[in-house]
Amino acid sequence: MPETLHPSEHSPSFLVIHVTRIGDTMMGTPVPRAIARAFPGSEITCLGHPNRYSVLQNLPFIHRVGSITKNRALWRGWLGRKKWDYAIVSGFDEPLVAYALRVAHKVVAFRQSDESLNRQFYRVVEPPPFNSMHGVWQLLMLPEALGIAPDGYRLAYLVTQEEQLAAREQLRKLWPARTSPLIGLMLESFPTKPYRDWPAEHFVQLCRHILDAYPEACFILLGGGLPQEKIALFHDALGQRVVNLSGRLSLRQSAAIMAELDLYVGVDTGPTHIAGALDVPMIALYHCLHPSVGLKPLERPHLWILDLPLDEDEACSSQTPLSRITVEAVWECAKAALSERLSLPSFSSDQIEHAEHG
Repeated sequence: MPETLHPSEHSPSFLVIHVTRIGDTMMGTPVPRAIARAFPGSEITCLGHPNRYSVLQNLPFIHRVGSITKNRALWRGWLGRKKWDYAIVSGFDEPLVAYALRVAHKVVAFRQSDESLNRQFYRVVEPPPFNSMHGVWQLLMLPEALGIAPDGYRLAYLVTQEEQLAAREQLRKLWPARTSPLIGLMLESFPTKPYRDWPAEHFVQLCRHILDAYPEACFILLGGGLPQEKIALFHDALGQRVVNLSGRLSLRQSAAIMAELDLYVGVDTGPTHIAGALDVPMIALYHCLHPSVGLKPLERPHLWILDLPLDEDEACSSQTPLSRITVEAVWECAKAALSERLSLPSFSSDQIEHAEHG
């Protein structure tokens, strides 16, 4: 059982500060869920990056969401009483940690480089070595320092009914007579880590395999704005069977579209973490510098994982191409996923023995 956290409150208030990228923001969602399970009457406020905190909206176990940055934190929390009983801070930006100390009675955080900050924390958590633990498990070490046990490890995201209806209407306009399957493609990670991208030509070949088996298949390009040459590559190969929505949707609009897919295929990036919180069959591709063991969706059915293969004793680097994951390997996973989704005869298990089916 968790400790009695505050002598005057049966349901203490919590502030969770997790300012990071989309994927890491998603991996933090089990933290407030664990708090809510341990203290059902507590009020939980979550602060994230201004461009990413929207993924936390509408989750039933979070009472308020908002944004903060390390620059804004310098000016906040100086006046008035402390607003929260407890603050949980996941990162190592000193202004965010200092803000938490100003606004919360007790702060739990990973050990910082500034020992004067560590002495002010209620609980100091030793961060595990890099890549030694799944990201979700690492973040859950923070509430566990208060005796709060995890309430599952699956990521959380909620598409509202309004968002669902809007997504279905948009798809109806794109393909008035659409049948199935509908497949979403996430081609790129982010510019600083292009080695995590699977070649666009491989995606096109995969789509051709799918069209051979499912002539009515439709494809959507997702994510941030793609280069025109990549978009043209898909239009030239697939014609009216593909629509480019990359760079045209908000984060939540994109997630609502993803929730309507029959299959999501994507590289390791933020929207792939969102897909991991949905119920859509998904295939995720991981580079050896960021292997799936630390990043893949947990407790997630209908999941196919492909890690970049390495030769024995081969060192991994940013020069190791993700193209080593073959089109055929991804196609075998897609066949299994689509046959399961569409209740068609399954393919033999030996056809997908090289893939991990989560």
